[in-house]
Amino acid sequence: MSPRDLHNVIKTNTPSDISLEPRVIPLCASWFPANDHEGRTGIQVFRQKRIPKARFFDLDKIVDTLSSFPHLLPSAVDFATSMSGLGIRKEDILVVYDTKELGILSAPRVGWMLKVFGHLKVHVLNNFRLWVEQGLPTEQGNIRSFEHCTYPVPKIDEGKIASYEEVREAIMDHNKEGREGIQVLDSRSSDEFSGRYPGPWPEPSGHMPGSINIPYDTMLDPETKAFLPSDQLMELFKTKCVDPLKPIISSGTSIMAYVAETALNEAQCGSSHSRKVYDGSWSEWTERVRASDYLIRKA
Repeated sequence: MSPRDLHNVIKTNTPSDISLEPRVIPLCASWFPANDHEGRTGIQVFRQKRIPKARFFDLDKIVDTLSSFPHLLPSAVDFATSMSGLGIRKEDILVVYDTKELGILSAPRVGWMLKVFGHLKVHVLNNFRLWVEQGLPTEQGNIRSFEHCTYPVPKIDEGKIASYEEVREAIMDHNKEGREGIQVLDSRSSDEFSGRYPGPWPEPSGHMPGSINIPYDTMLDPETKAFLPSDQLMELFKTKCVDPLKPIISSGTSIMAYVAETALNEAQCGSSHSRKVYDGSWSEWTERVRASDYLIRKA
Protein backbone atom coordinates (compact mmCIF):
# COMPACT_ATOMS: atom_id res chain seq x y z
CA MET A 1 0.00 0.00 0.00
CA SER A 2 1.35 3.43 -0.93
CA PRO A 3 1.53 6.30 1.60
CA ARG A 4 -0.98 8.36 -0.36
CA ASP A 5 -3.44 5.45 -0.52
CA LEU A 6 -3.22 4.92 3.24
CA HIS A 7 -3.63 8.63 3.93
CA ASN A 8 -6.78 8.78 1.78
CA VAL A 9 -8.23 5.71 3.48
CA ILE A 10 -7.54 7.04 6.97
CA LYS A 11 -9.27 10.33 6.14
CA THR A 12 -12.50 8.44 5.43
CA ASN A 13 -12.09 5.78 8.12
CA THR A 14 -11.00 7.23 11.43
CA PRO A 15 -10.30 4.48 14.01
CA SER A 16 -12.93 4.53 16.74
CA ASP A 17 -13.22 2.28 19.77
CA ILE A 18 -17.00 2.60 19.87
CA SER A 19 -17.76 1.81 16.23
CA LEU A 20 -18.32 -1.83 15.28
CA GLU A 21 -17.27 -1.20 11.68
CA PRO A 22 -13.86 -2.51 10.52
CA ARG A 23 -11.22 0.10 11.28
CA VAL A 24 -8.06 0.93 9.33
CA ILE A 25 -5.25 0.89 11.90
CA PRO A 26 -1.61 1.83 11.21
CA LEU A 27 0.61 -0.64 13.05
CA CYS A 28 4.21 0.39 13.61
CA ALA A 29 6.66 -2.53 13.56
CA SER A 30 9.81 -0.43 14.01
CA TRP A 31 12.80 -2.57 15.00
CA PHE A 32 16.58 -2.27 15.05
CA PRO A 33 19.19 -4.98 15.61
CA ALA A 34 20.62 -5.12 19.13
CA ASN A 35 24.01 -4.06 17.73
CA ASP A 36 22.65 -0.97 15.95
CA HIS A 37 25.61 1.42 15.72
CA GLU A 38 23.47 4.37 16.87
CA GLY A 39 21.83 2.44 19.69
CA ARG A 40 18.37 3.08 18.28
CA THR A 41 15.30 1.12 19.33
CA GLY A 42 11.92 0.66 17.73
CA ILE A 43 9.96 2.24 20.57
CA GLN A 44 12.33 5.21 20.59
CA VAL A 45 11.75 6.13 16.94
CA PHE A 46 8.02 5.39 17.35
CA ARG A 47 7.84 8.08 20.06
CA GLN A 48 9.83 10.51 17.90
CA LYS A 49 7.69 10.27 14.75
CA ARG A 50 4.76 8.08 13.74
CA ILE A 51 1.55 7.99 11.75
CA PRO A 52 -1.23 9.58 13.84
CA LYS A 53 -3.04 7.08 16.09
CA ALA A 54 -0.66 4.28 15.14
CA ARG A 55 -0.10 1.38 17.55
CA PHE A 56 3.27 -0.15 18.33
CA PHE A 57 3.86 -3.85 17.69
CA ASP A 58 6.89 -4.88 19.77
CA LEU A 59 8.68 -7.47 17.66
CA ASP A 60 11.05 -8.36 20.50
CA LYS A 61 8.22 -9.19 22.91
CA ILE A 62 5.58 -10.83 20.72
CA VAL A 63 7.67 -13.95 20.17
CA ASP A 64 8.16 -17.49 21.44
CA THR A 65 9.68 -16.56 24.79
CA LEU A 66 10.70 -20.17 25.50
CA SER A 67 12.87 -20.57 22.40
CA SER A 68 16.58 -19.85 22.25
CA PHE A 69 16.19 -18.82 18.60
CA PRO A 70 15.33 -15.19 17.80
CA HIS A 71 11.84 -14.04 16.86
CA LEU A 72 10.13 -17.39 16.48
CA LEU A 73 6.35 -17.20 16.30
CA PRO A 74 4.56 -16.84 19.64
CA SER A 75 1.89 -19.28 20.73
CA ALA A 76 -1.63 -18.59 19.51
CA VAL A 77 -2.65 -17.66 23.07
CA ASP A 78 0.21 -15.19 23.48
CA PHE A 79 -0.53 -13.70 20.06
CA ALA A 80 -4.20 -13.18 20.95
CA THR A 81 -3.24 -11.63 24.29
CA SER A 82 -0.91 -9.16 22.56
CA MET A 83 -3.53 -8.21 19.99
CA SER A 84 -6.10 -7.72 22.74
CA GLY A 85 -3.69 -5.44 24.59
CA LEU A 86 -3.30 -3.34 21.46
CA GLY A 87 -7.06 -2.98 21.22
CA ILE A 88 -7.14 -4.71 17.83
CA ARG A 89 -10.17 -6.64 16.65
CA LYS A 90 -10.19 -9.59 14.28
CA GLU A 91 -12.04 -7.60 11.60
CA ASP A 92 -9.71 -4.57 11.66
CA ILE A 93 -7.70 -3.67 8.55
CA LEU A 94 -4.06 -3.40 9.58
CA VAL A 95 -1.37 -1.48 7.68
CA VAL A 96 2.05 -2.41 9.02
CA TYR A 97 4.96 -0.05 8.57
CA ASP A 98 8.66 0.27 9.32
CA THR A 99 11.01 3.02 10.45
CA LYS A 100 11.77 5.92 8.12
CA GLU A 101 15.45 5.26 8.87
CA LEU A 102 15.50 1.72 7.45
CA GLY A 103 12.62 1.92 4.98
CA ILE A 104 11.65 -1.73 4.77
CA LEU A 105 12.95 -4.39 7.17
CA SER A 106 10.73 -5.63 10.01
CA ALA A 107 7.23 -4.75 8.77
CA PRO A 108 7.13 -7.75 6.38
CA ARG A 109 7.85 -10.05 9.34
CA VAL A 110 4.89 -8.66 11.29
CA GLY A 111 2.61 -8.66 8.24
CA TRP A 112 3.42 -12.32 7.60
CA MET A 113 2.87 -13.22 11.26
CA LEU A 114 -0.56 -11.60 11.26
CA LYS A 115 -1.60 -13.58 8.18
CA VAL A 116 -0.24 -16.85 9.59
CA PHE A 117 -2.48 -16.31 12.60
CA GLY A 118 -5.48 -15.77 10.34
CA HIS A 119 -5.71 -11.98 10.32
CA LEU A 120 -6.13 -11.68 6.57
CA LYS A 121 -6.84 -7.94 6.23
CA VAL A 122 -3.18 -6.93 6.32
CA HIS A 123 -1.10 -4.59 4.15
CA VAL A 124 2.54 -3.47 4.32
CA LEU A 125 3.09 0.25 3.81
CA ASN A 126 5.60 1.03 1.05
CA ASN A 127 6.91 2.92 3.07
CA PHE A 128 7.06 5.32 6.05
CA ARG A 129 10.12 7.12 4.68
CA LEU A 130 8.03 8.17 1.67
CA TRP A 131 5.14 9.07 4.00
CA VAL A 132 7.42 11.55 5.77
CA GLU A 133 9.04 12.85 2.57
CA GLN A 134 5.60 13.49 1.04
CA GLY A 135 4.68 15.69 3.99
CA LEU A 136 1.86 13.48 5.25
CA PRO A 137 0.80 14.01 8.87
CA THR A 138 2.81 12.60 11.78
CA GLU A 139 2.69 12.86 15.54
CA GLN A 140 5.11 12.26 18.40
CA GLY A 141 5.10 11.59 22.13
CA ASN A 142 4.31 8.71 24.43
CA ILE A 143 2.17 5.73 23.47
CA ARG A 144 -1.57 6.26 23.55
CA SER A 145 -3.74 3.98 25.62
CA PHE A 146 -6.31 1.92 23.73
CA GLU A 147 -9.42 0.23 24.98
CA HIS A 148 -8.65 -3.43 25.64
CA CYS A 149 -10.64 -5.89 23.56
CA THR A 150 -10.88 -9.66 23.38
CA TYR A 151 -9.08 -11.00 20.33
CA PRO A 152 -10.05 -14.63 19.70
CA VAL A 153 -7.32 -17.25 19.99
CA PRO A 154 -6.57 -18.08 16.35
CA LYS A 155 -5.50 -21.26 14.63
CA ILE A 156 -2.05 -21.04 13.09
CA ASP A 157 -1.70 -21.74 9.37
CA GLU A 158 0.98 -24.44 9.45
CA GLY A 159 0.99 -24.56 5.65
CA LYS A 160 2.91 -21.27 5.50
CA ILE A 161 5.73 -22.40 7.80
CA ALA A 162 8.70 -24.54 6.81
CA SER A 163 10.20 -26.63 9.61
CA TYR A 164 13.87 -27.46 10.04
CA GLU A 165 13.15 -31.02 8.93
CA GLU A 166 11.41 -29.83 5.77
CA VAL A 167 14.24 -27.47 4.84
CA ARG A 168 16.84 -30.14 5.58
CA GLU A 169 15.08 -32.62 3.32
CA ALA A 170 14.91 -30.03 0.51
CA ILE A 171 18.62 -29.28 0.85
CA MET A 172 19.60 -32.97 1.04
CA ASP A 173 17.62 -33.60 -2.16
CA HIS A 174 19.37 -30.79 -4.03
CA ASN A 175 20.73 -32.00 -7.39
CA LYS A 176 19.33 -35.53 -6.89
CA GLU A 177 17.74 -36.71 -10.09
CA GLY A 178 13.98 -36.76 -9.87
CA ARG A 179 13.96 -34.90 -6.52
CA GLU A 180 14.50 -31.36 -7.77
CA GLY A 181 11.77 -28.97 -6.85
CA ILE A 182 11.86 -26.88 -3.69
CA GLN A 183 13.86 -23.67 -4.01
CA VAL A 184 15.38 -22.11 -0.89
CA LEU A 185 15.97 -18.36 -1.05
CA ASP A 186 18.44 -16.69 1.32
CA SER A 187 18.06 -12.94 1.83
CA ARG A 188 21.26 -12.28 3.80
CA SER A 189 24.08 -10.21 2.29
CA SER A 190 26.27 -11.78 -0.37
CA ASP A 191 29.29 -11.58 1.96
CA GLU A 192 27.48 -13.47 4.72
CA PHE A 193 26.12 -15.97 2.20
CA SER A 194 29.54 -16.67 0.69
CA GLY A 195 31.27 -16.84 4.07
CA ARG A 196 33.64 -13.97 3.26
CA TYR A 197 32.27 -11.92 6.14
CA PRO A 198 31.13 -13.27 9.52
CA GLY A 199 28.21 -10.85 9.68
CA PRO A 200 26.83 -9.05 12.74
CA TRP A 201 25.23 -12.22 14.13
CA PRO A 202 26.77 -14.85 16.44
CA GLU A 203 26.12 -17.63 13.90
CA PRO A 204 28.84 -18.65 11.41
CA SER A 205 28.49 -17.31 7.88
CA GLY A 206 28.03 -19.46 4.80
CA HIS A 207 24.94 -20.95 3.17
CA MET A 208 22.82 -24.02 2.60
CA PRO A 209 23.92 -26.06 -0.43
CA GLY A 210 21.83 -25.16 -3.47
CA SER A 211 20.18 -22.13 -1.91
CA ILE A 212 19.72 -18.95 -3.95
CA ASN A 213 21.10 -15.70 -2.57
CA ILE A 214 18.91 -12.62 -3.07
CA PRO A 215 20.14 -10.00 -0.57
CA TYR A 216 17.16 -8.20 0.90
CA ASP A 217 18.41 -4.74 -0.05
CA THR A 218 18.46 -5.67 -3.76
CA MET A 219 14.66 -5.89 -3.54
CA LEU A 220 14.47 -2.26 -2.41
CA ASP A 221 14.97 1.07 -4.13
CA PRO A 222 18.46 2.28 -3.14
CA GLU A 223 17.22 5.80 -2.33
CA THR A 224 13.77 5.40 -0.80
CA LYS A 225 14.29 1.88 0.60
CA ALA A 226 10.78 1.06 -0.63
CA PHE A 227 10.04 -2.15 -2.50
CA LEU A 228 10.92 -2.02 -6.18
CA PRO A 229 7.97 -2.00 -8.63
CA SER A 230 6.51 -5.46 -9.18
CA ASP A 231 7.90 -5.79 -12.72
CA GLN A 232 11.43 -5.01 -11.50
CA LEU A 233 11.05 -7.52 -8.67
CA MET A 234 9.95 -10.19 -11.12
CA GLU A 235 12.94 -9.40 -13.34
CA LEU A 236 15.23 -9.73 -10.32
CA PHE A 237 13.80 -13.15 -9.48
CA LYS A 238 14.22 -14.22 -13.10
CA THR A 239 17.89 -13.21 -13.12
CA LYS A 240 18.34 -15.31 -9.99
CA CYS A 241 16.69 -18.27 -11.78
CA VAL A 242 13.75 -18.47 -9.39
CA ASP A 243 11.11 -20.69 -10.98
CA PRO A 244 7.61 -19.47 -9.98
CA LEU A 245 6.16 -22.87 -10.86
CA LYS A 246 8.18 -24.64 -8.15
CA PRO A 247 7.68 -24.42 -4.37
CA ILE A 248 9.70 -21.69 -2.63
CA ILE A 249 11.01 -21.48 0.93
CA SER A 250 12.30 -18.08 2.06
CA SER A 251 15.11 -18.11 4.58
CA GLY A 252 17.92 -15.90 5.85
CA THR A 253 17.62 -14.23 9.24
CA SER A 254 14.57 -14.15 11.50
CA ILE A 255 13.74 -10.72 10.02
CA MET A 256 15.10 -10.58 6.47
CA ALA A 257 13.46 -13.79 5.20
CA TYR A 258 10.08 -12.06 5.28
CA VAL A 259 11.27 -9.25 3.02
CA ALA A 260 11.79 -11.90 0.34
CA GLU A 261 8.37 -13.47 0.94
CA THR A 262 6.66 -10.07 0.72
CA ALA A 263 8.59 -9.19 -2.45
CA LEU A 264 7.56 -12.50 -4.02
CA ASN A 265 3.98 -11.67 -3.19
CA GLU A 266 4.31 -8.14 -4.63
CA ALA A 267 5.72 -9.58 -7.86
CA GLN A 268 3.12 -12.38 -7.88
CA CYS A 269 6.02 -14.79 -8.27
CA GLY A 270 4.70 -18.23 -7.44
CA SER A 271 1.48 -19.21 -5.74
CA SER A 272 1.02 -18.20 -2.11
CA HIS A 273 -0.04 -21.81 -1.54
CA SER A 274 3.39 -23.08 -2.60
CA ARG A 275 5.49 -20.53 -0.70
CA LYS A 276 6.66 -20.96 2.88
CA VAL A 277 9.05 -19.23 5.26
CA TYR A 278 11.61 -21.02 7.40
CA ASP A 279 10.79 -19.44 10.76
CA GLY A 280 13.84 -20.94 12.49
CA SER A 281 16.06 -19.27 9.89
CA TRP A 282 19.85 -19.35 9.74
CA SER A 283 20.08 -19.32 13.56
CA GLU A 284 18.35 -22.68 13.95
CA TRP A 285 20.08 -24.16 10.90
CA THR A 286 23.61 -23.45 12.13
CA GLU A 287 22.84 -24.81 15.59
CA ARG A 288 21.15 -28.02 14.51
CA VAL A 289 23.17 -29.26 11.53
CA ARG A 290 26.25 -31.40 12.25
CA ALA A 291 29.66 -30.63 10.81
CA SER A 292 29.73 -34.09 9.26
CA ASP A 293 26.58 -33.24 7.25
CA TYR A 294 28.44 -30.61 5.19
CA LEU A 295 25.27 -28.52 5.11
CA ILE A 296 27.02 -25.18 5.64
CA ARG A 297 29.00 -24.18 2.57
CA LYS A 298 31.44 -21.34 1.96
CA ALA A 299 31.92 -19.43 -1.31
